[in-house]
Amino acid sequence: MQKISIVSVLKKHQATFHPIVFFQPSTDKLFPFDFTANNKELTAETIADTESFANYIFSKLKTNHCKYGIGGYDEHRTLYARSNHFDLGEEPRRLHLGIDIWGEAGTKIMAPLDAIVHSFAFNNNDSDYGATIILSHQLGDISFHTLYGHLSLNSIKNLHEGRHIVAGETFSEFGMRFENGNWPPHLHFQIILDMAAWQGDYPGVCRFSEREKWLGNSPDPDLILQLNQYL
Repeated sequence: MQKISIVSVLKKHQATFHPIVFFQPSTDKLFPFDFTANNKELTAETIADTESFANYIFSKLKTNHCKYGIGGYDEHRTLYARSNHFDLGEEPRRLHLGIDIWGEAGTKIMAPLDAIVHSFAFNNNDSDYGATIILSHQLGDISFHTLYGHLSLNSIKNLHEGRHIVAGETFSEFGMRFENGNWPPHLHFQIILDMAAWQGDYPGVCRFSEREKWLGNSPDPDLILQLNQYL
């Protein structure tokens, strides 16, 4: 499946997608986070300490009167140096393949369109996804998947593969650090065309040298979110 196909299909159906998080454009604001080397005020020490990192995130949201922070797609991030989870092999993984929405733990997540639960898991490694759900979708002749990472353990409690979820249904929530991979609370949202053999997990960060291949299988999540227009 070519990326252009899924992009055109998603654009065609954008008016039908349900918001993934509650956001009222007339009153709510978004803060655009930058986690590249250009952000000089965010130190390696702050990123490495989850409590300090969370204080940085929520201080920015409070100071700027923002409901959520957002960003990250196709972003070459320095923050992944916080964990050797991203450093296996000769070239570390630093390029982000999804969009992150930063907000309070317990923030409800809704399905953007009808779905079937493809798989789920508790990826309990430092700086990994923690609780994770992957949904399968069908739009006409096009099938694809969406991944939701850094969830609460309650999100996968009593869940089963093949469960039907309707558009707009609340099916998960932002997790706390002990259940979301040891991160400040946020959602990692990613579109995936071909899951290959992955179950309950799929890379959300790749090596920069492999950028074209991975982005080709994970197009811009804002095609569904449609939130960047409010920055």
